[in-house]
Amino acid sequence: MGGNHTQSEFILLGITDRPCAQTPLFVLFLLIYIVTLVGNIGIIILVRVSPSLHTPMYFFLTHFAFTEVCYSTVISPRMLADLLSEDKTISFSECMTQFLTFAFFGSAECHLLAMMAYDRHMAICQPLLYVTIISSHVYWKLVASSYLFTFLSAIICTRSVFGGSFCGPNHIDHFFCDVVPVLKLVCSDTHSSEMVIFAFITINAVGTSVVILLSYISILRTVLRMCSAQSRARAFHTCTSHLTAVFLLFGSAFFMYLQPPSSHRSLDKVASIIYTMVTPMLNPFIYSLRNKEVKKALVKCRTRFFNHWQHGRVLSSRT
Repeated sequence: MGGNHTQSEFILLGITDRPCAQTPLFVLFLLIYIVTLVGNIGIIILVRVSPSLHTPMYFFLTHFAFTEVCYSTVISPRMLADLLSEDKTISFSECMTQFLTFAFFGSAECHLLAMMAYDRHMAICQPLLYVTIISSHVYWKLVASSYLFTFLSAIICTRSVFGGSFCGPNHIDHFFCDVVPVLKLVCSDTHSSEMVIFAFITINAVGTSVVILLSYISILRTVLRMCSAQSRARAFHTCTSHLTAVFLLFGSAFFMYLQPPSSHRSLDKVASIIYTMVTPMLNPFIYSLRNKEVKKALVKCRTRFFNHWQHGRVLSSRT
């Protein structure tokens, strides 16, 4: 996939070059990564074992949690290892693979958030047609087509980033192989690559954010026409978790990628930490703590597990 490269490896400079800060950061980010895995895998298991959550919205949520796990795993283990290691080299192929998977799962998250917004739009604005339009066949096709599209577009984007000549310095001023720090090392003209990357971001981030915006404009108009204050409150409540996740992901990503290269250099790594590690950790809490259906399913699952454990103890004591 990489065409004219001459570098066989890169050196990731990481989050900080201060040795005294690396161990505390390792502990902090390890805890964040563990909470991310437990929270998102827990959401997937809870939806699978709870019949009350077998709806399109939670189907999309399980795939969103899956991409969060993969997305975080692409970045965190390597970053954690580099915090404790003096050797921070990464081969050209490893760097390219990391960026490909990062671009794939990152853009897949954007598409899934757009699908969840459209699902809320149909449920609130056209409730009578909701079951007919958002059938299991439809949402499986939506998810499969989005995975295929984002994977193909991630391949094209990766080819554009790593297809140039790397004949100069090999130090990547970041904790993973991202677009801007990698392109800074390219010796050849990057104009065509930047155009492809701009199209990639426009389609996968800006395009999906437009779908989300239009969906919520329609939802807002429908909710404001509702006569009952209770109905309006219920409709808004079903959207708050999704909107919070949207603002967290798109806010930090737009700050990082929709800015001139010379702007906010000191804050780039902070923004990257937010959307690669903090956001995947927070999303399970956002969708569980503010969602009555998830909390009810969690209580039922916990009660069922406790009863099963008690029954097992009684049987073991009799034997």
